[in-house]
Amino acid sequence: MVNVSLQVLPAVPETQIYPVIDKVIDFIQKSGVRYEVGPMETTMEGELDKLLEIVKAAQEICVKEGAKRVISIVKIDYKPEGVTIDEKVAKYRK
Repeated sequence: MVNVSLQVLPAVPETQIYPVIDKVIDFIQKSGVRYEVGPMETTMEGELDKLLEIVKAAQEICVKEGAKRVISIVKIDYKPEGVTIDEKVAKYRK
């Protein structure tokens, strides 16, 4: 179990940024992995290979939606025994 955070920046007109991002988030939601949307990135939890497939698909979604270029910022938190979203943020939630 790892965490992967993904921020995609599709090169589309400003009015189209959120609709493209919404399609990426919808894809993540339908993938079945645990995820949390934040104001700057979406953090996912699962097996590394599956999450990297989602990252790749996110690029393809942006291009399909008209982006001529996509810049992505990807962060991976890995430790051999696994890492969860809850262990990082549970103490901050009520």
